[in-house]
Amino acid sequence: MKHYFTLLLITILAYTGYAQTGNIQGTISDENGLTIPGSTVAILSLKKGTTTDFNGKYTLVNIPEGTYTLTVEYLGYADINKEVTVVADETVTLNFTLNSEDTALEEVMISGYGLSGQARALNTQKNKQNITNVVSTDQIGKFPDANIGDAVKRIPGITMQVDQGEARNIIVRGLAPQLNSVTLNGSRIPSAEGDNRNVQMDLIPSDMIQTIEVNKAVTPDMDADALGGSVNLITRTSPQGFRLSATAGSGLNFITDKRILNGSFLVGDRSKNDKFGWMVSASINDNDFGSDNVEAEWTDEFEFNEFGDEDNLTEVDVNPYANVFEIREYLVQRVRRSFSANFDYKLNDNNNIYFKSIYNWRDDRENRFRLEHEILDGEDIGLGDFSVDGNGNLTMFPAEVKRQSKGGISGGRTKNARLEDQRMQNYSLGGEHLLGNLQLDWMASFSKASEERLNERYLEYESEYAINFNNNQDKPYFSPVSAIDSSFEDFELSEISEENQYTEEKDFNFFVNAQAPLSIIDGEDGFLKFGAKARLKNKNRDNDFTEYSDETGALEFLGMVPTRDYSDSDYLAGSQYQVGSFASPEFIGSLNLNNTDLFEGEDLPEEYATANFDVDENVYAGYAMLNQNITDKFSVLAGVRLEHTSIESTGNELVFNEDGDVEGIADVNDKNSYTNILPGVHLKYNVTDNTILRFAWTNTLARPNYVDLVPYREISNEDREIFLGNSELDPTTSMNFDFMAEHYFKSVGIVSGGLFYKSISDFTYIFQSEDEEGYQVYQPLNGDDASVFGAEVSFQRRLDFLPGFAKNFSIYLNYTYLTSSADGIRNEDGEERTDLDLPQTSPNMFNGSLGYAGKKFSLRLSANFSDAYIDEIGGNAFDDRYYDEQFFLDFNANVALNKNLSLYVNLNNITNQPLRYYQGVSSRTMQMEYYDMRLTFGLKYDLFKK
Repeated sequence: MKHYFTLLLITILAYTGYAQTGNIQGTISDENGLTIPGSTVAILSLKKGTTTDFNGKYTLVNIPEGTYTLTVEYLGYADINKEVTVVADETVTLNFTLNSEDTALEEVMISGYGLSGQARALNTQKNKQNITNVVSTDQIGKFPDANIGDAVKRIPGITMQVDQGEARNIIVRGLAPQLNSVTLNGSRIPSAEGDNRNVQMDLIPSDMIQTIEVNKAVTPDMDADALGGSVNLITRTSPQGFRLSATAGSGLNFITDKRILNGSFLVGDRSKNDKFGWMVSASINDNDFGSDNVEAEWTDEFEFNEFGDEDNLTEVDVNPYANVFEIREYLVQRVRRSFSANFDYKLNDNNNIYFKSIYNWRDDRENRFRLEHEILDGEDIGLGDFSVDGNGNLTMFPAEVKRQSKGGISGGRTKNARLEDQRMQNYSLGGEHLLGNLQLDWMASFSKASEERLNERYLEYESEYAINFNNNQDKPYFSPVSAIDSSFEDFELSEISEENQYTEEKDFNFFVNAQAPLSIIDGEDGFLKFGAKARLKNKNRDNDFTEYSDETGALEFLGMVPTRDYSDSDYLAGSQYQVGSFASPEFIGSLNLNNTDLFEGEDLPEEYATANFDVDENVYAGYAMLNQNITDKFSVLAGVRLEHTSIESTGNELVFNEDGDVEGIADVNDKNSYTNILPGVHLKYNVTDNTILRFAWTNTLARPNYVDLVPYREISNEDREIFLGNSELDPTTSMNFDFMAEHYFKSVGIVSGGLFYKSISDFTYIFQSEDEEGYQVYQPLNGDDASVFGAEVSFQRRLDFLPGFAKNFSIYLNYTYLTSSADGIRNEDGEERTDLDLPQTSPNMFNGSLGYAGKKFSLRLSANFSDAYIDEIGGNAFDDRYYDEQFFLDFNANVALNKNLSLYVNLNNITNQPLRYYQGVSSRTMQMEYYDMRLTFGLKYDLFKK
């Protein structure tokens, strides 16, 4: 790496010392002062050109002295030409403004679809060398999406995993969330998740982001840990003139009939001398909602104690049944805040520096009330305690039943609820410099993500009684045989506990890129780009758990404490699911657990020790790539990236004796390192000005999850189980092939289709085995190989070829098909399984919307579908867990009250789509969680002064 930086410095000095030509740079913006990315800027007589970046800036270097015509091309607009005179060793600034009168389209096109929305995104996508999907914030605004996760799910090839009704974890082309990267302005976003690398996309409000760029085939100048793809979120930049934007709204959650509040503002401007630009924005969303949830675990084994001999159990052949069944009621308040400040300063025509920042802060207050039934162990079941019907269905058996309330301490921000405080912050300082013919850019950033849960309390009461089981696998249901036996007042105190959790990830990033003109074909444009990056990461988790005993007996029975009945006749999973009465949140919050006269606390390291860890992961990378025009229609980008990863990790070893007591705790440390060489080639062929063929061969990787690579050990001599981490895990690697054909309509639209294939090695899964002493061993291992093949098609266009008002309709459609296979996964008996798809590869994904956009109002009905897929591999096919298919339908409308003020109305989740998991077969429900519809409405105000 030392020699790499030396070579970089020598190259910079070489290019800056002998510049004999001049340069042109500038910014392209619209009539409102908003910068325009994706414009093509060219000197046709020299066959030299470039495109504007996400800040609307372009730079042309190595231009011989003379006067030239500079041409700006923008999809949907007529070409704009300006003359420019270039002087040797100088940089001339030439700015452009695209006005609505420049368009070749009808006026209704501008007011309906607009330069600011789809045109920005498609022009950027069209001019990219690699396979990319680009969505602008104004295009996002056409959908009713409050956070970035819900906005991203509408992009071809992407589906999202849902948490509490909001899209959280991103799956790109069927690849699991931890196999994809999420960056902010090119800098990796850290993860607040404790056991994985998933970036919580619902943490970031959509109105804080200017552009979403999904790179499905990464280039060598991008981070390689993007096996599925790389999602780059680009924050808003300062405008070319004054801008003030504000939103205020409210709404209703149908599940709780409680309100939604949201608001945002953005203000920015440039100084009169055009040197200093700034933008400040903030957003808040306060959502009071909840969910209705039913969960079950299934087994096909049943044992009972026939003769009172605990060592001589009798097995009964039964059909699969739920040995664990839960009804859960969630009450949640989610407050999402975001703050951003961005500044840039133009030192001179050749040097610009900038500072970008964003601070996202979300509070989740949650109260959960869980009614749990678990069948008693076989040794506790006698011959007369259960019944099996003539079809082999287990219909009655004794169960241990628990009523558990989850809450927090009273007062302050906690408000008697479990408070999950999540924060993600990013601060970046960078510069863009023109040194002769050399373009140099750099950025240093600090990012931090954290999740804190303090004083999370559980108060649990239990009882034992016989239950009836309806044996409906799709809608499992337990009901007490005797209402008297199941009276909540008679439940006895089982557990009082308080837990503290803290997870933190810090990232220090620094990168430098250099780009110089270099052509290996006479008369054709080309450039060499090279650079280096360092990413220094620390991830740690620090949890504790204390269990308390009631010293006075005042809490002995549930009937002795304040309770509340949380049953709901409109329970969305079904009216038969009545959760009943629980200790109230106010009572739980009022308990003084530190009063030793009332409670005695006991630290229980078995609840948290192996979950705690500390990991240092440093990645050093360097790359070089050549972008060369072969002809005026055909171009090639080829290069290689090298990444070296060094990991130091610390976990815990926890040993239980045969009585289940903790025998010892010790630190476990280990180191690991590996180097990956990752070449790539991207081909682009312009069949016509608006028809493009692309091909890419790339190599990517995905590093193991933290919970897998930490060298922890948990040995239970009572249960004869061993859980192990694996610090020697290799990263998952993939060789990728992509082909894409795109045709862009002059009326601002696209039809595209493509194929892709991924050959994956060393993916990680949990291997279950039995050692020589009969212990069940669970450890993450590298699988052998996997493959993913897919196809995607996309169509979006305004139907401007139709007559009358019909020309104001627009269609947005995309479909992705996936098929996959995974080798090297073994079952609990050590036999290789041949019946598995790669986990989290949804075979079918679809997005669609029908929109109408007139001069004064717009309407849009949007659909999102993703097929079922295997989510977690069990010890055998019966235990595999699947994420069920989901279909969302949303509606939104906007009405322009005047030039600056508009009214919006959104209705989300019209289909009342639940989050559903199933075990083994689709009819066997593991979880079904419902959220109901959400209505929001409000006003938007936008003021521009160029």
